[in-house]
Amino acid sequence: MARLGVPELIIIFVILLFTVVPFWKISQKAGYPGALGILSLIPLVNVIFFYFLAFAQWPVLKELEHLKSPQR
Repeated sequence: MARLGVPELIIIFVILLFTVVPFWKISQKAGYPGALGILSLIPLVNVIFFYFLAFAQWPVLKELEHLKSPQR
């Protein structure tokens, strides 16, 4: 079995950083837990999650609509 050296570990860390952090921030801004960004590491789940974020009604927008609605 091949062993990973320092350069390989640095590359893996950088890829993880550039993958998880944007999904984490997008999830938080949409009103979902930021930890959902970890889903971006799972193949196929990351694509499904991306589509979910694109087409779901975000909790933040639901709250905004509720605040804009006239008080009854």
